[in-house]
Amino acid sequence: MTATSALTPEQAHARLDELTVIDVRTPGEYAAGHLPGAHNVPLDDLDAALDALAAAAARRDLLVVCASGSRSAQAARRLAGHGVDAAGLTGGTAAWSRQGHDLHRPADARATWAMERQVRLAAGSLVLTGLLAARRLPRARWISAGVAGGLVFSALTDTCGMARILARLPHNRPHTGDLRATLAALAG
Repeated sequence: MTATSALTPEQAHARLDELTVIDVRTPGEYAAGHLPGAHNVPLDDLDAALDALAAAAARRDLLVVCASGSRSAQAARRLAGHGVDAAGLTGGTAAWSRQGHDLHRPADARATWAMERQVRLAAGSLVLTGLLAARRLPRARWISAGVAGGLVFSALTDTCGMARILARLPHNRPHTGDLRATLAALAG
């Protein structure tokens, strides 16, 4: 497998026993449902996990997964830049689920909204706030314009600054012990 390769949900399902699956979504998204046996290494923590991921890749092929395939493709490119081969899951967990494959949900985990939904709520709230505030303070319309510009930039670059900010909120961050345990399992 190479960093630019991708597996369809059917291909990944057939090979699940021979893959190490890395879910790069936030812990809350991971808790909402992940591929069986997947390890949660949020995209923001990928650089800190490089040694453990390289060790895991030396034993078995890596499959990186996110909700839609965008963040996992970014993760695969970043890993390739450090000499670690990984494939992405085409269409992410959404496509996996649509194909009728099971998603695991820990019984004790607290699920949060998907990052895309969090971004839509935050962006919509900021635009609405800017428009309503502009009725009294005309300069407040720049809040809405700034968010609109950020969304256009996000679409053109396939990045999302708002998602990066939201990923740092406490409900989207892994507990330090959880990430350490995951990295130890991957390294060993």
